[in-house]
Amino acid sequence: MESDGNTIVNSESTTVQNQSSRARTGSFSHASQDSQTASEFIDGQLQLEADARESLPYTFDNCTQPLGALRQILFSCLTCNPPPTSSSDPYTPAGVCYSCSIACHGEHELVELFHKRGFTCDCGTTRLPATSPCTLRVNPATGIKGPVHSEVAAPANTYNQNFRNRFCGCQQVYDVHTEKGTMYQCLSLGTEAEGGCGEDWWHPECLLGLPRDWFEPAKEDSTGKVEGNELRHEGEDLQANENNQHPSPPGFPDEDSFAAFICYKCVELNPWIKRYAGSQGFLPPVFYASQRQIEEEGNVEEESTNVSLAWSQPTVDPIIASKKRRLEDEKPETDSSASKRPKLESDSAPSSPPASSCRYSTLPPTSTPPFSLFLGDHFRGHFCRCPSCYPLLSKHRELLEEEPIYEQPLSEDGDSDGEGGGSIGTGSLLDRGEAALSNVDRVRAIEGVMVYNHLKDKVKAFLQPFAESGQAVGAEDIKAYFETLRGDAESIRAVGGAAINGGGDGGIDGDDRKEQSGNDPFLK
Repeated sequence: MESDGNTIVNSESTTVQNQSSRARTGSFSHASQDSQTASEFIDGQLQLEADARESLPYTFDNCTQPLGALRQILFSCLTCNPPPTSSSDPYTPAGVCYSCSIACHGEHELVELFHKRGFTCDCGTTRLPATSPCTLRVNPATGIKGPVHSEVAAPANTYNQNFRNRFCGCQQVYDVHTEKGTMYQCLSLGTEAEGGCGEDWWHPECLLGLPRDWFEPAKEDSTGKVEGNELRHEGEDLQANENNQHPSPPGFPDEDSFAAFICYKCVELNPWIKRYAGSQGFLPPVFYASQRQIEEEGNVEEESTNVSLAWSQPTVDPIIASKKRRLEDEKPETDSSASKRPKLESDSAPSSPPASSCRYSTLPPTSTPPFSLFLGDHFRGHFCRCPSCYPLLSKHRELLEEEPIYEQPLSEDGDSDGEGGGSIGTGSLLDRGEAALSNVDRVRAIEGVMVYNHLKDKVKAFLQPFAESGQAVGAEDIKAYFETLRGDAESIRAVGGAAINGGGDGGIDGDDRKEQSGNDPFLK
């Protein structure tokens, strides 16, 4: 009976082990869709590193403040300078350069402002708290980098509502996760304090004076008729809206038809530029309608048109056509229409040499309603630069020539593969590992290689059965293996110790070598 009992127990034990083995083989770890081969894992890591280099393509080890005023990428730190709830409350805005946004404010809440002209980095100045110093500039007191704080900010810096994380004429708080549609940055001919926009970013509908949800009623009405403002006609394609996109409003130019634009605020601040609208190099005016005008126009019959509203007829650019007709009606029926087209200016003999050399004088006058001016390709070459007109242009360098944009140099690590785009310190783990190994002393390097080779052989033996059977290695298998491997730590130490002691007299004290061997991170 005792023998039979042992037999039964052993049989049951064998059965349980077999069931356990089958259960483990068919466990979630083996069947997991997240299982990866070593090659797939390495490829994934390399892709993550490539994505990181693409996101941070430039070095960030130097602040741009010593370079002075630049047109550069700026960020506003909402952690250091949280904006007040009300726009009327006092606020001290500040902008930091690309490098400082990473090195000094990397863990803060930042708003990317993109390019701003003539700006000197505010990091380390009185515009930011002393608790967030600049770590990239040299401290005059110590002669080494950082921390620098409480320096005087550049007085020539200008700020607008963007530094509060508010954009456009609608003063909307920008949220990258919820924002839909495209915003365009004004070329800007005036700061916010002067009455311009200060290179603000605009929604297309806000340039026309429309509400942001101008297209929503058309989406909700199955008949195609909308109560209130009639912005869409029956049968008009609403595919963009149905695809959860934010369509451009009727009357707004196609984005491929213009290279830049000047918002109605900056145009009103510089009314002399209005006469260029519709001439060579410039698109026809896109009129702005106030909310009052929109509400009044909503009570007008569908057939009525208003040339001051850019959205009155969506199928063509009615404002442009209506505006052109009105200007033609105001002009006498003479050959003066040739002055609207520069190509025909040679048809009419100039009355005097100064008049013929001033292109601006040949442009037709414009009406007073506010409008935004959209600029075509090579628009700078179509401005009149005669002695009378040049002083107006010279006040705005951006109208005379394309502005240079400062960018930090590409990281050498990121550019070493020939593709560019790497940040400082973001080379691949393999490259960084090889670089670290080259800086380790000889004895410790030999130690590490011996331990690595020993560990490699053991891991290879563990993975061999999986490779032969084609099974995926699961998390449970890895965990069980390393639990077993920890019991063999003494033999690994013995191999490392033998390598050191047998290596003889290397020139470094034996006690130090033993201490390095005993504290080797590979064994922890």
